[in-house]
Amino acid sequence: MATKLDQQGLKTGARIKVTEGHIGWADIIFVMEKKHLRRIRDKFGDLLNEKKIVNLDIADDYQFMDEELIEILQNRVSEII
Repeated sequence: MATKLDQQGLKTGARIKVTEGHIGWADIIFVMEKKHLRRIRDKFGDLLNEKKIVNLDIADDYQFMDEELIEILQNRVSEII
């Protein structure tokens, strides 16, 4: 999920929440910041043992679908996949 974790992710008020099903389905999990990595580990713990998790190290201060963010995400993710 390469979207803002506050809107689609782990927070209580998230519009779309990350579930165990998402974790089970994923081959690679991308997070934008260390705090997102910490939250996902806290919530899903052992389910992550066999998963590759990549911290993209992108400050989570962009608006949803921000063009600059999309370009950064495309560049960083394309280096990995």
